[in-house]
Amino acid sequence: MTDLSADLGLGPVGQEIVFENDRVRVWHIRLEPGERQPLHRHDHPYLVVAIEGAKNVVQTIDGTTIDADEPTGGVVYRDPGAVHMLTNIGDTTYLARLVELK
Repeated sequence: MTDLSADLGLGPVGQEIVFENDRVRVWHIRLEPGERQPLHRHDHPYLVVAIEGAKNVVQTIDGTTIDADEPTGGVVYRDPGAVHMLTNIGDTTYLARLVELK
């Protein structure tokens, strides 16, 4: 079986894995204003915990854009499968932990 992420040239979900076991993987994500997390895919359901919130936008592989304002302390749940990138369009640093549920 081929790795679709590699075939599409997709990047990682976050910048660094800060914890992983057989049930969860926790990613560190930090985006300065104007910075973008590269196109990536989520293979597992996940939670995003905004440590420092920001005004973000999600752009899917088909070009759809979705506002993703994430307030400090906010938590969102998402189902797997989407291929997208995340851009901090605000004027504050975005800092989050993304928890993949394996």
